[in-house]
Amino acid sequence: MTQEPDDIQVTQVDEVEGVEVVPGIVRRRLPATAWARGWMYDFAPGTEWPEVDVHDGEERYYVVSGEFLDRGRRLGPGSYVVFAPGSAHRPRTETGARMLGISILPR
Repeated sequence: MTQEPDDIQVTQVDEVEGVEVVPGIVRRRLPATAWARGWMYDFAPGTEWPEVDVHDGEERYYVVSGEFLDRGRRLGPGSYVVFAPGSAHRPRTETGARMLGISILPR
């Protein structure tokens, strides 16, 4: 991550160390602020998030590559998903996939 003036942070996502959430799912935590958190997830083929993900605040994700199955929908590259506060989901993939997520922190 490059530290620039206080109003900007720049990160090369693939240089952020990944942490295995469960076998086959790797998370990269991206810079956060008091208002939002960001992360990149890589799912290997045939993986599913380990539990139902319940959102205190709004959550959004963008499918970078591959395909997710989430709440009865097939979501391919370019899909942008917005979950309202209090919603829940459990994404999975048959093909392997990468998502960029943003959690808007509740106020």
